[in-house]
Amino acid sequence: MFAVIKTGGKQYRTQEGDVLQIEKLDKEKGQKIIFDEILLIEDNGKAVIGTPLVKDASVKAVVLENIKGKKIVVFKKKRRKRYKKKTGHRQQLTKVKIEEIVYGKPGVKSVQKMKEGAPKAKETEKEAASKKQIAVKKTAKGAVSEKKKTEGKAEKKVVTQKKKTKMESKTKSEKKTQSKTGKKSQSLPAAEKKSASAKKE
Repeated sequence: MFAVIKTGGKQYRTQEGDVLQIEKLDKEKGQKIIFDEILLIEDNGKAVIGTPLVKDASVKAVVLENIKGKKIVVFKKKRRKRYKKKTGHRQQLTKVKIEEIVYGKPGVKSVQKMKEGAPKAKETEKEAASKKQIAVKKTAKGAVSEKKKTEGKAEKKVVTQKKKTKMESKTKSEKKTQSKTGKKSQSLPAAEKKSASAKKE
């Protein structure tokens, strides 16, 4: 059984009993570590690939010591510029021993979640009560708004009816005036015809 873990921006293939040199962790000698970022795990010949991490999987390890890596020499030179620079670097590392690979069992985090589940349930009850109060307030506001809308619609109807009656009265008066002017206009050409016939005679 092996697992691929991610720590310090790098990936490591681990088995029980392996000793790894990883990027420095803020841990002292003898302290235990649990790696939760498991990318792949092989269990009884079956490989489980995480998306991106494998659920219910962890790797337990113990810190052996904090060490420095091999010295690296960095030399820079620019020819014809009289420029030379030589520096060295030693990476800080932590030596770790893998003790156990856990898969499908309740780890430390899951136990903590189970313990934290009880107060969360109480919180959910309080949240449900608050949600009910909010819903009641919303319904009351909705009823008030509906009443206002209906009153506004009724007022609009009354105003429109008044406008219609005014328009109808105006149209009736206009029709009467048009009928009177029409009769006068019809009488004028008859008088003109009479005058024209008299002149001919």
